[in-house]
Amino acid sequence: MFLHTAAASLGLSAVIMQSALLFSILKYVGAVYLTYLGAKALYGVMKKGEAPSVETDIRGGGEHTACFKQGFLTDFLNPKVAAFFLTFLPQFVAPGAHSFAPFLLMGAAYTAMTAIWFLFYISFIHYISDFMKRPKTKKWIEGITGAVMIGFGIKLALEKVQR
Repeated sequence: MFLHTAAASLGLSAVIMQSALLFSILKYVGAVYLTYLGAKALYGVMKKGEAPSVETDIRGGGEHTACFKQGFLTDFLNPKVAAFFLTFLPQFVAPGAHSFAPFLLMGAAYTAMTAIWFLFYISFIHYISDFMKRPKTKKWIEGITGAVMIGFGIKLALEKVQR
């Protein structure tokens, strides 16, 4: 979110949104990545007959960076996030004012609110973790997630840009 905030603040998001080539590159790379993640999840479920184990130890240091990389790339390669920051933030900046600092402040506030939401979400998931760790539940979740990611990847690739 900080990268998208900085890109919107510096005008890079506007350049990406106005350049059909740059927007298409970002869109198709994101679509391919989502489809890859979905296919990988489905392949793991079909090959093993059960969902891959994603047990993590929060005390593990840098051992489990794959989840962070996957989340980072999924967000970074999503052109709709750039469009959100480009269209949402400017409406709160006074016309004619320097927008860099207000953009950064609003981006930081949005990031903080998102972090708070995810803390609640993680607490809820922890509460239902015994159910979530069952092999049958994990298999269903991975299968549904894989299919949805492939669907999102295809939808993103086929979506027409409205200008």
